Amino acid sequence: MNRNSITNVVWFALLLLAALLVGTMFGIWVGFDPAALSAQAYVEQQQNAIRSLNTFLPALGAVCIALTVALAVLSQGRTRGWLAAAATCFVVAGLITRFGNQPINAVVMTWSPAAPDPRWIDMRDTWWHWHTARTLFGIVAISFALVAALGRRS
Repeated sequence: MNRNSITNVVWFALLLLAALLVGTMFGIWVGFDPAALSAQAYVEQQQNAIRSLNTFLPALGAVCIALTVALAVLSQGRTRGWLAAAATCFVVAGLITRFGNQPINAVVMTWSPAAPDPRWIDMRDTWWHWHTARTLFGIVAISFALVAALGRRS
């Protein structure tokens, strides 16, 4: 396989995995706003999501960061700039996850759905705030990566 073929495989992997990552963030943002849920329903939904996604999505995010940085190193000009911006946004989304959402996730996992923490509404709202922020950074990141991919052909 020549360098161009390898680069194309890395581009494909980045765009596919970034779409899965950001699509999951966006789907949660659109479909799982917890504001109208009862305490029990919120805790059950959140604990299920944490068990399913709390390890997988950060790992997927790390792979997206690594692929974006690798492509930026291999690229030149505007493509490199767009990829650097995409990598920065992916990193910010990862930092939000690690220092905003995951500490709350750890606390939520200790709750009983029948008797959540009395501060559950405040923690729910804080978690949602961080999720919205990381979703926006994810959307911007994949947008930058797509612009870079489209621009490299012209």
